[in-house]
Amino acid sequence: MQVFVINPNATQAMTDMAALTARRVAAADTVIRAGTGRGPSPVSIEGFSDEALSVPSMLEQIRLAESEGAQATVIACFDDPGLDAAREVATGPVIGICQAGVQAAMVVAKRFSVVTTLPRSVPAIEDLVHRYGASRHCRRVRCIDLPVLSIDSDQNRAFSLLVAEITRARDEDGAEAVLLGCAGMSEMAESLSKATGVVVIDGVVVAVKQAEALVGSRLLTSKANAYAYPRVKA
Repeated sequence: MQVFVINPNATQAMTDMAALTARRVAAADTVIRAGTGRGPSPVSIEGFSDEALSVPSMLEQIRLAESEGAQATVIACFDDPGLDAAREVATGPVIGICQAGVQAAMVVAKRFSVVTTLPRSVPAIEDLVHRYGASRHCRRVRCIDLPVLSIDSDQNRAFSLLVAEITRARDEDGAEAVLLGCAGMSEMAESLSKATGVVVIDGVVVAVKQAEALVGSRLLTSKANAYAYPRVKA
């Protein structure tokens, strides 16, 4: 099967990291294709306007990827930008890494916390957690107060901050699992789990495995009503 992993921002290094993670966990017969935001897409997504700017290019690339054989799409941004719009234009399943991660956290733990990048991302993620029905399970959305691009440019500092915040989530929130709130953190998940003794969940990993499961189950995006293809207009 073929899974398209789209990084909605315009930073190729983040796309490369998400693709590396996806290929590391994908089944032997799964082909991972990856795309990066173009045009007005910002270099990082850190707020609602960044999300909005990233969506048009993302939708265009999803359409193209499906025309070239992609059977499912993973949106590799924790804000799940344009998720509903992507499900309208796509035939195959579209998985946002936040939704996939939240659903996985509720399966493996009764209580979990999220650790993201900047304080401004906390309210948006809190809204997503509520949307996905996990408000009672999520104890807190925390942040390390570090810009998205700094996770790649200063990995040692990012790792140290994440260890400290995950430890606080464990000790102060009573979190039994911690969900990483940024696709740029994906390759740190296993090391963070070893360093803290906490189940650390990366949304890219679980989204790719969910995509494989949905394609293997021969499930497509319903076009009965809400996710019908966009109407053609003059």
